[in-house]
Amino acid sequence: MRRFLAATALLATLGTAHAEVVVRYGISMADIPQTTGQPDRGAGAYQFTGHTIYDPLIAWEMDVAERPGKLVPGLATEWAVDDTDKTKWRLKLREGVKFHDGSAFNADAVVWNFDKVLDEKAPHFDKRQSAQVRTRLPSVKSWRKIDDMTVEITTKEIDSIFPYQLLWFLVSSPTQYEKLGKDWDKFAYQPSGTGPFKLDKFVPRERAELVKNGDYWNKKRIPKADRIILIPISEALNRTNALLAGSVDLIETPAPDAVPQLKRAGMKLVENVTPHVWNYHLSVLPGSPWTDVRLRKALNLAIDRDGVVALMNGLAKPAKGQVDPASPWFGKPTFDIKYDPKAAEKLVNEAGYSKQKPLKTTFVIATGGTGQMLSLPMNEYIQQNLKEIGIEIDFKVVELEQLYTHWRRGAKDEMNAGLTSNNIAYVTSDPLYAIIRFFHSGQAAPVGVNWGFYANPKVDAFIDEAKRTFDPAKQDELMAKAHEQIVDDAALVWVVHDTNPHAMSPKVTKFVQAQHWFQDLTTIGMD
Repeated sequence: MRRFLAATALLATLGTAHAEVVVRYGISMADIPQTTGQPDRGAGAYQFTGHTIYDPLIAWEMDVAERPGKLVPGLATEWAVDDTDKTKWRLKLREGVKFHDGSAFNADAVVWNFDKVLDEKAPHFDKRQSAQVRTRLPSVKSWRKIDDMTVEITTKEIDSIFPYQLLWFLVSSPTQYEKLGKDWDKFAYQPSGTGPFKLDKFVPRERAELVKNGDYWNKKRIPKADRIILIPISEALNRTNALLAGSVDLIETPAPDAVPQLKRAGMKLVENVTPHVWNYHLSVLPGSPWTDVRLRKALNLAIDRDGVVALMNGLAKPAKGQVDPASPWFGKPTFDIKYDPKAAEKLVNEAGYSKQKPLKTTFVIATGGTGQMLSLPMNEYIQQNLKEIGIEIDFKVVELEQLYTHWRRGAKDEMNAGLTSNNIAYVTSDPLYAIIRFFHSGQAAPVGVNWGFYANPKVDAFIDEAKRTFDPAKQDELMAKAHEQIVDDAALVWVVHDTNPHAMSPKVTKFVQAQHWFQDLTTIGMD
């Protein structure tokens, strides 16, 4: 009887384990992104430890693949600007939402979270989280509680595009922080948000296991998988081999050379239009060669983008500017970004350089990671393109998160001494993230991420006017004029737009790839 009962218990246990739907996800990062509320490692990290454990006040529609998403209610059900003072925004908060620890979400929690990342005098201020989100909230001046379920945010100036900033602000539990002895390091292992997943296990640089929150307030986003295991595999070929070997079920950014092999093995490849650009930010500080517009244009004309796309086995699209020509913010620039090495070499010669007397400088680049696709092979390919016109580039190669630190500090920082360009990639899904924070002179680092200190009064004027208008059509028109000028100035070197490719086992039967760098892991399901 004892043996029978033991066997019955074992079968029951095995049955339960078999019933659990587990997805093993190979992610293109060297480590698990920060789990305390504001992920590090860029926009791509939000899909892993951001919009899984936590929620924003205003969310992005992520469950559609056929069209771009739009702003949708998150922890705030309504938001509106004050008609009498357009620097004030009122947000009505969602009733009945609980944090994972069981405490109630309310206005006090929202104020506490703003203090956490923007008020350095707050006792719970977290420098690490603040570093990730402060530059994403450039307009926020102050915040206050109106009542238990209403907050008011005051912006530094009239900013009609402000709601897009709140996509990046995630809300963690004050109660859990207090319970864990007011220690953010402990909170990282036992985080509490309001999101569709809870963190069950966490081993830095090895794995994070997210389990379904069956009590999640948004019934449309109840996860289809019971458990998602995030496994950092930063090198594309290693990720691809892990999928082929059955060690993982889903990967992002497979090795392009292995695409035919993946298809022969029955793996599915999914990609989509993605507002995401891979480029080089250029320093225009005194002493940088890129103060000369001829050299900036030469860089843009020297790159064989079709060759880069071929290197990616088709998993990219040539860039003609900061945004795609189909974007309402593209406009009609007169400078046509294309592959024209003869024109590029002529401009280099006019600037006083040649193959015999090359311009020599150093760029900082990443080993790989979110949005970087194949950073090293792509950079080496472009390095050869530039050498052919008389520009010789050396690389300072760093891990992705260190690259972001270089980027946020700006070209003036001593960390960037001797560097004239930063190779970066990022989301361009809205006017703030496509244009404003990179090209307005008021967003020069470290205030924003205008890394190279680009400044054009015309661009500033177009952006300022767009922020003062609440007419979307007029906003688009002004942003298009700003983009025209930015391209004509050759402010950056634009290479390709990412298509955010994913490869997955045939066992993964459900996955919605949104037209964004934000992706919703609740849509992933398996047979």
